[in-house]
Amino acid sequence: MPALYTLLLLLLVSSFHAPPCSSTTSHDTLTAGQTLAVGDKLVSSNGKFALGFFQPAARTTISKSDTTTSPNWYLGIWFDKIPVFTTVWVGNREKPIPGPELHLTHLKISSDGNLAIVNHAGTESVLWSTHIINRTQTNINTSSTAVLLNSGNLVLTEGPSSGLPLWQSFDYPTDVLLPGAKGGRNKITGLSRLGISKKSLIDPGLGSYTLEVATSGIIMKRRNPSVVYWNWEYGTSQMSKLLPVIMMVLNSDSRTKGLINVTYVDSNEEEYYMYTSPEESSSTLSLDISGQIKLNIWSEAEQSWQTVQSKPIDPCTPTATCGPFTVCNGTARGNARPFCDCMESFSQKSPTNWYLDDRTGGCIRNTPLHCPSNKTSSTDMFHPIAHVTLPYNPKSIQNITTQRKCEEACRGSCSCTAYSYNNNMCSVWHGELLSVNLNDGIEIFAEDVIYLRLAANDFPSLSKNKRKLSVGVVIAASIISFALIMLVMLLVVQRNKFKWCCSPLYDNQGCGGIIAFRYTDLVHATKNFSEKLGGGGFGSVYKGVLSGSTPIAVKRLDGARQGEKQFRAEVSSLGLIQHINLVKLIGFCCEGHNRLLVYEHMLNGSLDGHLFKSNFGVLSWSTRYQIALGVARGLFYLHQSCHKCIIHCDIKPENILLDASFAPKVADFGLATFLGRNFSRILTTFRGTVGYLAPEWLSGVAVTPKIDVYSFGMVLLEIVSGRRNSGEEYTSKSYRVEYFPVQVVNKLHEGDVGSLVDPQLHGDFNTVQVERVCKVACWCIQDNEFDRPAMDEVVRVLEGLQEIDMPPMPRLLAAITEHSDTTSM
Repeated sequence: MPALYTLLLLLLVSSFHAPPCSSTTSHDTLTAGQTLAVGDKLVSSNGKFALGFFQPAARTTISKSDTTTSPNWYLGIWFDKIPVFTTVWVGNREKPIPGPELHLTHLKISSDGNLAIVNHAGTESVLWSTHIINRTQTNINTSSTAVLLNSGNLVLTEGPSSGLPLWQSFDYPTDVLLPGAKGGRNKITGLSRLGISKKSLIDPGLGSYTLEVATSGIIMKRRNPSVVYWNWEYGTSQMSKLLPVIMMVLNSDSRTKGLINVTYVDSNEEEYYMYTSPEESSSTLSLDISGQIKLNIWSEAEQSWQTVQSKPIDPCTPTATCGPFTVCNGTARGNARPFCDCMESFSQKSPTNWYLDDRTGGCIRNTPLHCPSNKTSSTDMFHPIAHVTLPYNPKSIQNITTQRKCEEACRGSCSCTAYSYNNNMCSVWHGELLSVNLNDGIEIFAEDVIYLRLAANDFPSLSKNKRKLSVGVVIAASIISFALIMLVMLLVVQRNKFKWCCSPLYDNQGCGGIIAFRYTDLVHATKNFSEKLGGGGFGSVYKGVLSGSTPIAVKRLDGARQGEKQFRAEVSSLGLIQHINLVKLIGFCCEGHNRLLVYEHMLNGSLDGHLFKSNFGVLSWSTRYQIALGVARGLFYLHQSCHKCIIHCDIKPENILLDASFAPKVADFGLATFLGRNFSRILTTFRGTVGYLAPEWLSGVAVTPKIDVYSFGMVLLEIVSGRRNSGEEYTSKSYRVEYFPVQVVNKLHEGDVGSLVDPQLHGDFNTVQVERVCKVACWCIQDNEFDRPAMDEVVRVLEGLQEIDMPPMPRLLAAITEHSDTTSM
C-alpha cells in the first residue's frame, strides 16, 4: 500500500518536461523580424513566467527516471522559478507540433501583424495564430509586438510604445486562471473566457469538462455527453453580499489568509470574476482533468502545489469522471482525486491512459455477452452493485410490476447492459454505463442497487460440476469455521483494548468491557421494540429493561452501509472510554444485518427537548451552567486525555443527554473520528449538523478538534437563550432572520448580557456566569480555528479558575447574517 500512495502522490505533482535551456532569447518581448525557436524563451521582467516550446511528460511509476513523454510539442507559458514544471497557458492545444518537424517550427510576428507558429516543411504553413479580428487591410502592419507581462499574460500590441492590447492570452484561457485574469464574458463583443480541461497529464488538448460564466451564473459541464453537473445561480445583489463570506472562508485557512482577494464586476460592458494575489506568491485556479475547479497554492516548505479549495467538493460529482463501466468512490483517497475502479468482470481499456489521468475510455468487458437469435434463452446473468447512484440517461419501462419481469426485459435486448428496480419502477440502460458513484462521498448519497449484465462465464460459482461444488462447500465450511475462531479471538482482544482510555478523571469513573448481546435478548428487553424514545438519521432508539431491572436505551441502526459505519464508529470510540460526562455504552448486537447499540438510559432525555420544547419544564440557570461545564469536561477528555484524540464531529443539543439529576452525557458518536497524537489534522468526508459546522469544515479541508470547539460554542449560546441560534421573526411589514451569535457579541461589548438570557428564567440567573459563558462561546465560534481556545482552557474559564478577554466579532457570521437579512426582505 505505501507504494500505491507514493504513486498517487507522484501523479498529483507530475507535470511536464521543462524545455531545453534558452539559447538565444531570454527577454520579455518579441518584435517583428525576431523568431522564437525551441530552446528560446521569453521571460517576464520579474522572472516569474516564461514563454516557449515544451514537450509534455509525466511520471507513471514510482521511479523518477521512468516517465511517459508525449511525441508532440506545444507553445506555452509556465512558472519559471518553480521546480515542478507547471504550465498556465497553451497556444496550440488542438494543433500539436510533431517531434520530427520541431526544427522547422518557430514563433514570429507574421506579415499581417498576428503572432503565429509557422512551419517551414515545404511551403510555409501556420499551425496557430492569434487571428486578430476587425483589422482591415489599411491598418495591418508588421510593427506588432508581443510582451510577456509579470502577471503571466502574453499581450500583442500595435507596437513597443502602444499600451492597447490587440490580443492577450488572458482572454483565451486553457485550463488555468491566474491572478489578475478575468473569468467571465464581454457583453458587447460576445467574448466568453471559456476554460476547458486538458485531456491527460501529457496531452493539453481539449478535455472533457468546461467552465464558463453565463447569464444565469457559473456553469460547469461535461462536453460529450453535454451535461451540466454543477452550477451556481446568482444575481448581482447576492454576489455583493456573498463576497465577504467567500473572503472569510479563504481567510480561515492559514494557507490562503491574506493571499487571495476576490472581486466580482457586473457592468454594462462586462461580467467577470477576478482574484488577486501578492506577486511573491504563486497560485492558480485550475479546471482539473476530472472536472473539479481547484484553487492551488505553491508551498515553498513542501515544494509542491497544495489544493486549498475545490468545487464540487466531491470529486465524483462531475459526470462520467471515471469513464464508462466504472465505479467512482470520492473518499477512498482522502478526497484528493476520484478513486476509479472497473466494474465486476471489466478491465481498464488503456492502463497507460489511466496512469495519465485520462479515464475517458473507462473499462471493457472481459467476456462478451451471450445474445442468441432467441434472446430469451440468453445465459447472461446479473450482478448487483449496491449503494450507488444510478447511471446517466436511464430508460424507464412502463407496466413492469416485478423485479423478475424487469430483468427479463433487459435480457431480451442485446444492447441492454443493466437494470434497476425500485419502488415498482423499472429502469434499463443500453450501451455504456456512466456516473455510477458509491454513496460514500461528501455530496453523493444513495441507496440504489443496479444490476450489471455479465456473461455466465464470469460467474464461476455457477459451475454444474458436482465435484467442484462439493469442494467449494468444504472450503466454505473451513473458512466459516476459521472466521468463527478469529471472531472469538477478536472479542477477547477488543475486550482488553477497551481499557486503553481508562485513566479516571473523577472518582466515580470505572473501567470495564462491553457486552455482546444476542438479538433475541434485545427483542425481549425492548418488548419487541414497542416503546420508541426517539430517532435520527441512522435509526431509532427504544426503551428497554435488562434482567435486574436495569433500564437501557437500544439504538437500532438503519441502512446497511451507513448504519454499519455508525455502528463501528460508536463501538470503537465509546467501547474504549469511560467518563462521567460521556454516555456509557453497555453493549452491542451484531447478528446478520442487525446492528444495535445498548446504552444506559437517560431519564431526562436530550437537552434540545428542555431548551426548545414546551412539554418539558424550564431548566434553571444553575442547571444550565452545570450542563455547560459537564459537556466541556467531556470534550476535554475526548480531545486531550484519551490514548487517541477523538473528535466527536456532531456536538449539538440533540446529542447531549441528561440523567436523573440533569448531569450531561455527550452521546451519538456515529460520526466520531480518531486522530493520532502525532497528527494535527484529519480529513473526514462526513459533515455534522447545519448551524453547528465550523467554517473550515465547510471548505472541505482536513479538520482538527477545533470543529468540536466551534459546535460547543454554538450550543453554549442556545443554553443561554433557550432558543435556536437562528430564530425567525415576523412583523406586519416584513420577515427577517436574526442571528443570535452576532447579537451576543454586540451585547457583550455594550455590557448588557442580561437581555440575552432566556426570558422564561424571569431574571433568576448569575450575571457573572452569563457573561463568562457568552465570552467563552464567542471565542469558540471565531472564524479562524487558531483563535479558538482548546477545551482544557474552556473548562478552566467555566470553573472560574482563569479569566478570558473580550472576544471580537466573528466576521463570517456577521457577513452571513447581513446576506440573510437582505435576501429575505
